[in-house]
Amino acid sequence: MSADLSLDTSESTNGNGASTPGGPLLASRLGRIGLGTLVPLFILALWQGATSFGWVTPAQLPSPASVFSAAVDLLGRGELGNHIGISTQRVLVGFAIGAVLGLAIGALVGLSRIADALLAPTIGAFRAVPSLAWVPLLILWMKIGEDSKVTLIVIGAFFPVFTTVYLALRHVDKNLIEAGRAFGLKGVKLLTTIQLPAVVPAIFSGLRLALAQAWLFLVAAELIASSMGLGFLLLDSQNNGRIDRLILAIILLAVLGKTTDALVGLAERWAVKRWA
Repeated sequence: MSADLSLDTSESTNGNGASTPGGPLLASRLGRIGLGTLVPLFILALWQGATSFGWVTPAQLPSPASVFSAAVDLLGRGELGNHIGISTQRVLVGFAIGAVLGLAIGALVGLSRIADALLAPTIGAFRAVPSLAWVPLLILWMKIGEDSKVTLIVIGAFFPVFTTVYLALRHVDKNLIEAGRAFGLKGVKLLTTIQLPAVVPAIFSGLRLALAQAWLFLVAAELIASSMGLGFLLLDSQNNGRIDRLILAIILLAVLGKTTDALVGLAERWAVKRWA
């Protein structure tokens, strides 16, 4: 913690001798980003070498140029934007609903011994059900429309948030709670002043896990019954032997997943500074 604070309050000087706040922090972040690009660049170079020197056949692994051409082709047809847009929409809607439900029910079960005894065993049992096991039931109840896909993503996002919030609230320092009660805090005031700020890092850990689960469950939903989206693009490319488009879909899922995770990470840093 002290190291982080020293970075936030540090200053650097420019050529005129004036101080520039946050210089070391910016340099540290840029250095971290630079290191983070090394492995993707190495993978890209290895991929290019493997296809150029004939270590793999194009039927097994197309070249990076072929994948880029496939992206340009789909973009020119207006299909790529539609696939990305519909998948992102499904993930964000399902993630938002699942996260809210996970926060609410996790807080209830974490704060109430009665709710813990009543709900925790059942929720724990449902958490062990594989994602694909829900698909036939959701199709039976909701057909193959948008509702069944979003509901599957909601299920995937709910459990990580519920679990982290529930366990974090169960392990909040009892001395903090007693101190709050000594100052007259109780009920909602105690929750918002003492308990929730104490579990902010755990909440965001659950949210980031839930977001990753949302992308996983999205692919499960779109592989089963869909005419649009990146999961559909995966299955359609496999059926038509378009390995270049299949690789493109995988790359896009990785990029979108990392991008949304980074946005949640920014919100996490702000929330930790604000409340934790």
